Amino acid sequence: MSLSPAKRAASGALVLIAATALTTATASAATHAAVPRPDHIVVLIDENHAQGEIVGSPDAPYITGLSQQGANFTNSHAITHPSQPNYLALFSGSAQGVTNDTCPKTAFTTADLGGETLAANLTFAGYSESMPSDGYTGCTSGPYARKHNPWVDFADVPATSNLTFDSFPTDYTKLPAVSFVVPNLDNDMHDGTVAQGDSWLKQNLDGYVQWAKTHNSVFVLTFDEDDNGPDNQIPTIITGAGVTTGNYSENISHYNVLRTIEDAYGLSHAGQSASATPITDIWG
Repeated sequence: MSLSPAKRAASGALVLIAATALTTATASAATHAAVPRPDHIVVLIDENHAQGEIVGSPDAPYITGLSQQGANFTNSHAITHPSQPNYLALFSGSAQGVTNDTCPKTAFTTADLGGETLAANLTFAGYSESMPSDGYTGCTSGPYARKHNPWVDFADVPATSNLTFDSFPTDYTKLPAVSFVVPNLDNDMHDGTVAQGDSWLKQNLDGYVQWAKTHNSVFVLTFDEDDNGPDNQIPTIITGAGVTTGNYSENISHYNVLRTIEDAYGLSHAGQSASATPITDIWG
């Protein structure tokens, strides 16, 4: 028995809806698959320098070397000025309404990378140099500044994930799936020199950087913002297993970096990372 025109139209609409849903699901799966899943990702954030002040600088030989060993992004930009909103943007896809460096008084309840990672039964930790104790929530202590520690600002990240840099393991297999490292104000190029920050990075993270290349792991170096310039162009370098060496000119921001980490582990997308394009062209 033949179908009436109305039933044929309804049937066709159902087929179209099903096909669209399948196409959307397939595209989503392909996006996740395009970013490989490393065993560990370590993100280190330095401070207040433009891309041209770091990569190729005689004061930053180690970072310049990293740019030649991995993916060097020549068109990477921070979100805003000053520091704190950029840390929040990288960690949660949003500046959370913060426009200054004043220490937050309440915990944010919006989505963030730490909470997403833990909700997926993976591990997360942030390591802050010169923070006086694990789980510390104070605003400052010597050269430590909470404004550079975004994970402590979110309600779903426990105190056990807020660690001093002394807790960073020398056995890298014991690292969390996702971790952040923030040097203190003297060693992140905020108060100290470029040469000091470059030397600190080599001394403290090169062991992991070299290990990552042969142990399915990744290192991300980025900066919170530039030197208050209008372009806010910052160094961003990704090295490690499966990363194809070269200069990459696509326009990326903190949101693209966040989205890439989320896709690597099949996580949900926090804030504006949902509309950001993951970085897929660097993986060999």
